[in-house]
Amino acid sequence: MIKISIIALAFIVMAVLILSGKGDGLIAGYNTASEEERAQVNVKRLRLVLANVLILTAVAIPVPVLMGRQNDVRLVLCMCGGIMVITLVAVILANTWCRKK
Repeated sequence: MIKISIIALAFIVMAVLILSGKGDGLIAGYNTASEEERAQVNVKRLRLVLANVLILTAVAIPVPVLMGRQNDVRLVLCMCGGIMVITLVAVILANTWCRKK
């Protein structure tokens, strides 16, 4: 439980860093983009999307342990599927809603 709590806490700390504007270097692709590519991105929306993904993932990670069913394969697979859906939605939002028009 301690290891999972540390991982979840790290995700929450990263979300706070990104929301505060000090964690842009943690955003994959944005930190290596050229100035022209960065100008096409609404960075505030991108921060919001990524912070929400991190927070939702931090909440989802300890669910099997808190339920006392960390050895239940179905629950762990459902949790992983949920995280994949969250990630897919985030990728779509990052490439549509976060673009400047």
